Amino acid sequence: MKKKLFFIVLLISFKSFAQNNPKIAFQKSRYELALDYYEKADYKKAIDLFYIAFKIKPDNEIGQESIKKVDTLRTVLREHLLKQAIGTWKMVGDKPVWAANQNNAASQKDFEELIEIKDNEISSYEKNKKTQEKKLIKSEKLVYYNKEKSDALFSDIILSDGTVWNCTINGNELHVINVAKKGDGGIEKITDNNTERFYIKVE
Repeated sequence: MKKKLFFIVLLISFKSFAQNNPKIAFQKSRYELALDYYEKADYKKAIDLFYIAFKIKPDNEIGQESIKKVDTLRTVLREHLLKQAIGTWKMVGDKPVWAANQNNAASQKDFEELIEIKDNEISSYEKNKKTQEKKLIKSEKLVYYNKEKSDALFSDIILSDGTVWNCTINGNELHVINVAKKGDGGIEKITDNNTERFYIKVE
């Protein structure tokens, strides 16, 4: 009976190993590719791959090393993004600057909408086009958003109204898109008809 039980346990263990082995191989391949991007300083691709490697098997050595890299790279990428973002930005509408049709609502207003970004604060202003008078509308702390304590998100911020915005900067253009909203049931992801805003750097 004991011998039979031993073989049953052995069979289960072997089956488990056979099922997990492809996962470990895939995890290793993601980790090694992430290291390659990391060494090339392509941190955006590296952080995503490290996070995939972590999610495959969080508790093994590769998983633990991967999540350490994710935490480190998230800080590096946020510092780089903030360095680019610090300054004053003017909203140009819901289309990029190069778009052919810029006859949008923003251009018809008698004031410009500005945001000023500092190390730990975001302020919004209205600037009268005729008088150049600038009026503060709102200031709040700059708060980064992560769906989980340790994930690959580095460019999302959450505002005091509960909206979550993904931010990207290309040269002197800032593009923000509303990707989620905090409600009574927690964070609700927005997948359709997302609000978008484009800004150009003026200071």
